[in-house]
Amino acid sequence: MSAGRPVPTGLAVALLAAGLLPAALAVASPAFGWLALAADVAVLALCAVDFLRAPRAEAVRVWRRVEPVLSSGTRNAVHVGLERLDAGPSPLHVEVRDEPPLDMASTGHRQSLTLPAAQRAPHELTYFVTPPSRGDARFGDVNLRLRGPLSLCARQLRVPAAMDVKVYPDLTALTREALALAHASDAPSARTQRRRASEGREFESLREYRPGDDYRHIDWKASARHAHTLVRTWQPEQHQPVLLLLDCGRHMAGRVQARRKLDHAVDAALRLARVGLEAGDVVGVLAFASGVRAYLPPRKGREHLRLITESLYRTEAALEESDYGRAFDFAFARQTRRALVVLFTDLVDPDASASLLTRTLALRPRHLPVVASLLDEDVQAAAHGVPAQTQDAYARQAAARLETEYRRTATTLRDAGALVVRAPARGFGAATLNAYLDVKARGLL
Repeated sequence: MSAGRPVPTGLAVALLAAGLLPAALAVASPAFGWLALAADVAVLALCAVDFLRAPRAEAVRVWRRVEPVLSSGTRNAVHVGLERLDAGPSPLHVEVRDEPPLDMASTGHRQSLTLPAAQRAPHELTYFVTPPSRGDARFGDVNLRLRGPLSLCARQLRVPAAMDVKVYPDLTALTREALALAHASDAPSARTQRRRASEGREFESLREYRPGDDYRHIDWKASARHAHTLVRTWQPEQHQPVLLLLDCGRHMAGRVQARRKLDHAVDAALRLARVGLEAGDVVGVLAFASGVRAYLPPRKGREHLRLITESLYRTEAALEESDYGRAFDFAFARQTRRALVVLFTDLVDPDASASLLTRTLALRPRHLPVVASLLDEDVQAAAHGVPAQTQDAYARQAAARLETEYRRTATTLRDAGALVVRAPARGFGAATLNAYLDVKARGLL
């Protein structure tokens, strides 16, 4: 590590600025000019002495502690630790500046602290970063400024600490508690649809009859054997195939609430995969644009969820047209059983929607398609807003046309037996999950 470079403090700058006063009076008398020069030389000399006496790199030990996998769209903690290695008689004033990845919003990555004299206990600073999207990211080095004893100059050092991290979709939303909260309050349009325990198509158990139970569920033979009325309870069927298709074309490259549409779709797909695997279903994933980007055939188990996450965290939206035909041909050449097919895409482009309609409707009746798309609240507001200027009128006309095309496409899909989900970014995951839970509860597969 180098000896560092000198950086004057605010006090040194203030003293040098004070020397401008006698310099201004030098027009009246040359003596003031000499006084200003002497003052500046004295300050610079003291700065040089202060830099030489400032603590060196060997005086402190620095480290960074951050999880190797971060979650996109959420705040992630980063810890920077310092430990004083010398036993100096005076406190050590340190300014720390970390180098988080440039595309991440960060708060608190530059902080100051004082390490007490004759104390070698480690100190830790914490700040937060918010990755906007998934992929690989790199933290840079840690920069230190060690102030000299006169507080006129600091020694700036760069401590090698570069490291690579992975940014996954928001995994914190996959816990049972977060899932329950999402069902309850993610969005008014995506509240949990509460189902009676009797719904489903797979026999679960027998229980005593209660007032209000459906007479069709009474098991008369079991009731005769036990001398009291028993009813059958049902649960959704398990081991059913669920295939998640993610459109990674140009339509998913747009941003909604500062994140790409594809990032919202990946988050929702992972949450659905987690719930599906916990429900005993087999889940597969296919990401595509003009060609297939990633494919995992339907499997079950926790290890499969990890593989799905690994396959999707680097997936990016490409500025190219999506080939729905190629993706569907690839997926269903390998999928023979009836499956729930959830397609995450955008339905605002009439040309793309025409191709999507043809291929999606061809899945019926062999498979059950669900088309999930994000509601862009800005576009919706523009379509229904009152224009204040001529430019706003053109924007309203374009937005209204997009909304009309969406409604036409969605109506055609629903009329053909497909399910359509549309929700804003804040409730998109919950809305997609509710569609899956509704399919399972009603036994539509």
